[in-house]
Amino acid sequence: MTRLSAFSVLGLSSLIVLTGCFGPPAAAPTSSPAAATTTASPSVTPEPSTPEPSTPAPGTSSPSTPSAAPTSTAAVPPSSAPAGPPETVEPTPTGLPEQVAPLTIYYVAVDDNGVSGPRIGCGDSLIATTTAPVRFTDQVGPSMEALLANKSRDVGLSGLVNVLYQSDLTYVGGELNGNTITIWLTGQFMLGGVCDIPRAQAQLEYTAMAAAGATSARVFVNNRPIDEVLSLK
Repeated sequence: MTRLSAFSVLGLSSLIVLTGCFGPPAAAPTSSPAAATTTASPSVTPEPSTPEPSTPAPGTSSPSTPSAAPTSTAAVPPSSAPAGPPETVEPTPTGLPEQVAPLTIYYVAVDDNGVSGPRIGCGDSLIATTTAPVRFTDQVGPSMEALLANKSRDVGLSGLVNVLYQSDLTYVGGELNGNTITIWLTGQFMLGGVCDIPRAQAQLEYTAMAAAGATSARVFVNNRPIDEVLSLK
C-alpha cells in the first residue's frame, strides 16, 4: 500500500470539510397549509352575501315587496276631474237694459251768482233741465248729443243760455271708471268771450256726470284735455 504522507492526509481532510460546507442546501422546513394562510395573507372581512328574493308561493304576497302599478284602467279609481272641457258659462251681458226716460241737460243762468244752481264762471249758475222722454240704453251718448245738437242760444223762455250753440262738436264716446266719467269729442269751439270758457266746460261736464251718475268728469277734445283746448280761446 502506498504510504500517505502527513500533508496528503491533511489535504484530504480539508477537502472533506469543504465538501460538507458547500454541498446542496437542505430543504426549507415546510409548514401546514392552514398555518401558511394565516401568517402570509392579511385578514379580510368577507362581504355579506345578498340573499336572492324568495318567490312567494301562489296565493300569497310578500309584505316587504311593493306591488307593481296596475296596468289596467279598471283597477284605477275614477278621477274627480271632468273627462272633457269644463262647461262654458255664458257671459253676463254688460250693456244696460233699454229704457225710456227724460235726459238731463245743463244750461247757464247768467249773473245768477249760484242762487239757482252751482256757481260757475263770471258769477253765473248752472241749471239742470230735462227733455221729453227718450229711448236709450246708454244715457251718456244721447245726453251729450242732445246738448251739442241744440243750435239755439236761448233755451225757450226760461232765460237760460246755451253758450255751445255756435260750436261744431261731435260726441265720439265715453267711459265710466269708478265715479269719473270720461268723454271724447271732436271738432272745435266757437265761443262769445272769456266768460263763455268756464260756461262751456261746465255745461259739458255736468251733463256727462248727470247721465252717468258720476261725481267728476274729464272731457277730451281731439284727444286733448278741454282745459288745454279752451286755454287757447
